[in-house]
Amino acid sequence: MTDDELNQDLEERVITLFHQSLEAKMESGEILAPMLVAASQTLVHALLSERKVLVAGNGISAANSQILVNCLTNRFERERPGFPAYALATNPTAITAFASDTSFNDIFAKQVMALGQEGDVLVLFTTSGNPSNLIQAVAAAHDRNMEVLAFTGRDGGNIPALLDEQDIELRIPVDSRARIHEVHLLSIFCVCDLIDNQLFGPLEA
Repeated sequence: MTDDELNQDLEERVITLFHQSLEAKMESGEILAPMLVAASQTLVHALLSERKVLVAGNGISAANSQILVNCLTNRFERERPGFPAYALATNPTAITAFASDTSFNDIFAKQVMALGQEGDVLVLFTTSGNPSNLIQAVAAAHDRNMEVLAFTGRDGGNIPALLDEQDIELRIPVDSRARIHEVHLLSIFCVCDLIDNQLFGPLEA
């Protein structure tokens, strides 16, 4: 295979990946739209009640957690007051202490128990729905009378069975981890847009 042929194959693969991403987003959007509205309303109610948002995830999902927190505490697409939100995967001192003293499974639950209050919201990001530290975080949130928004993928894993009636699961119905992360990111932007729209009105063009 010549260099030109190789480059053409790689370029075609890039185009295929873009198409797969678009297809995953379109398929998920039809399913997620009402749940994204409900999730945004849950967060708006908490913020108007002077409650806070705790966000957790592992790996790339931890990065998505930080993006959500940045969009809430700083800004999304307009200047506005910041909202109280905390990413639970960003403090290596706390995480390594919890993991060393007890178990890695406790790294989020202990923070939820320490920081969470009734009326706060716990937001989770996971492609599989199975990480033990997120499962423990759900239990801790319920102990604190917090609502849970769980962004999952595939078949949802173990987390859906743990959710209460007031909780919301936003499941991405695809198998690819990359596509799930991409739709999670788009969902974050949708939720932030809906929050700003509800609190401050439509953004003028």
